[in-house]
Amino acid sequence: MSIPTLPGITAKTISTPRITTRVLFSGTDDATPVLFLHGNASSATFWEEIMTMLPAGFRGIAPDQRAYGDSDRAKKIDSTRGMGDLADDAIALLDHLGIAKAHLAGHSLGGSVVWRLLADYPDRFLTVTVVCPGSPYGYGGTKDVHGTPTHPDFAGSGGGTVNAAFAQRMAQGDRSLDNPQSAPRAVVNGFYWKPPFVPAREEDLLSSVLAAHVGGEDYPGDHVASANWPFVAPGVYGPTNGLSPKYVGDYVQRLINAEVKPPILWVRGSHDLIISDESLLEMGNLGKLGYIPGWPGMEVYPPQPMVSQTRAVMDSYAAEGGTYKEIVMQDTGHSPFVERPDEFLGYFVAHLGAG
Repeated sequence: MSIPTLPGITAKTISTPRITTRVLFSGTDDATPVLFLHGNASSATFWEEIMTMLPAGFRGIAPDQRAYGDSDRAKKIDSTRGMGDLADDAIALLDHLGIAKAHLAGHSLGGSVVWRLLADYPDRFLTVTVVCPGSPYGYGGTKDVHGTPTHPDFAGSGGGTVNAAFAQRMAQGDRSLDNPQSAPRAVVNGFYWKPPFVPAREEDLLSSVLAAHVGGEDYPGDHVASANWPFVAPGVYGPTNGLSPKYVGDYVQRLINAEVKPPILWVRGSHDLIISDESLLEMGNLGKLGYIPGWPGMEVYPPQPMVSQTRAVMDSYAAEGGTYKEIVMQDTGHSPFVERPDEFLGYFVAHLGAG
């Protein structure tokens, strides 16, 4: 992959005991570290603008996570660990850099990694920021704020729910707008931000999306047939399977009960079509809208209340001694820090001061 970096960003290849990958840096080596984790079908490139805007005294660090960008293609995600591989990769990077504590920010899938980090390594972080994060209960296959499964096999979550034509066109590096329902450029401009916004670095960000590792053991991962609507259940490889609630385990409760509770800033876009109580990529809502035939109805398979689930977990986090603040950035979609970096930075820098 060859994606130009912004002035003020340095790209290095870093090898830890877990993985070799590209890591972007801003600021000076002796400044307070801020670890940035990117979302699904993207790379560290998405965080560059915010990294260059950090005040003096902060050092931005953003790796290409496993299965994305310039990370080692031989290293696969064991989805049965949920986000465990990605969380452990992040800690291995901090250890390699000699960083005991850092501020932490995660976008989308990166926010899902944050939930796991808060369960497994809460004492490593000064503050936490999640931007349009996946629900702590995973993506798809649950039906209420408590994360109750729609089916025992979590049908409707995992790698089989991703548009296969979209993934194939990603693998081909397709930059066209032919057949826009599956064109990566159209999907990015329709879902990653609120139309008609198009970022100045559209081509670089599209390159970042196309740099995802695509295949049965990569993005979106494998899947198995299910007897339950929508007749596909999660497999065991790749990031989308890692997001399945099937593999969440007990880490939501561990997050809530952790003795160390960094303050959390939760930023989301008012028009996010990906992470929403009525997501346009989630099977229950697509069935309700008539896009997927055979929907068994609201009692069996309602839309997943993703935002409401996150708020319920955050309320429990606060009830157990933690703190969080929810910010809704108006007229933005799934990537408000890309759409309105100055506004986002104001919230973000104020929160960094809380740590």
